[in-house]
Amino acid sequence: MHIHETNHPRNASTLHPEQLRAEFLVSGLFAPGAASFRYWETDRTILGGIVPVGAPIVLPNPAEVRSAFFLERREAGVINLGGPGRITVDGAVQAMEPFDALYLGRGIKAVTFASNSAEQPARYYFLSYPAHAVHPLRHVAFKDAKCDRLGTREGANERTLCKLIHPGAFPTCQLVMGLTRLEPGSVWNTMPTHTHLRRSEVYCYFNLPPDAAVFHFMGQPDATRHLVVRDLEAVLSPPWSVHSGVGTASYGFVWGMGGENQDFADIDPVDPRRIR
Repeated sequence: MHIHETNHPRNASTLHPEQLRAEFLVSGLFAPGAASFRYWETDRTILGGIVPVGAPIVLPNPAEVRSAFFLERREAGVINLGGPGRITVDGAVQAMEPFDALYLGRGIKAVTFASNSAEQPARYYFLSYPAHAVHPLRHVAFKDAKCDRLGTREGANERTLCKLIHPGAFPTCQLVMGLTRLEPGSVWNTMPTHTHLRRSEVYCYFNLPPDAAVFHFMGQPDATRHLVVRDLEAVLSPPWSVHSGVGTASYGFVWGMGGENQDFADIDPVDPRRIR
């Protein structure tokens, strides 16, 4: 499990592009037939990708976690970005259609990921934070999710934001998670931009055409940088950083947050006139 170390906010404005990518961009999560994980020091975040092709894949327990099993002291959310599949949790099978979510509470021991078809495998995006309490397993069917239409055509940011794992639906310790999909012809996400010092965030971009890219803007509002992001790559967003992007085509992204505050509306908006 690769460990992403953190940098001082002001240092981010001085990094070479490859250094910036090494610290804040996550690639190679979704390797066929494998489970790949990354550890980020901020809020002790672990993110991963699990793609069962033939045999099911058991949730590993990397040595860096230092626990008897992965979820001994953690909670996790899973969103399926691929074809239909199933997740077996302590012996109970959960069907996972595309964009379905599953909340895994602290104390769950045995988790196995499978695809219904090797030709159209499931792609499980996994996000985990430390947990101080036990909350039960929850399956969230995407068809039943709470979704809101946002943005305007004039602003090129018409999009649908779906909250999948959030305190308005059921309790978690830290985790808040969902996904946003842009309408055809819209390319901007999360604009005007903001920060939220009470929690960090991770974006995982998906449904980007092979020849497309997202220019993801990050950094302090008066010293922004950008990352060029491709399909199924993730961006680590520290609490002090803005996080918004513009694509060369429409796309979707999973957003997930951990930290001391779960209030989705608790943000610090950035006046566009401040952005540099």
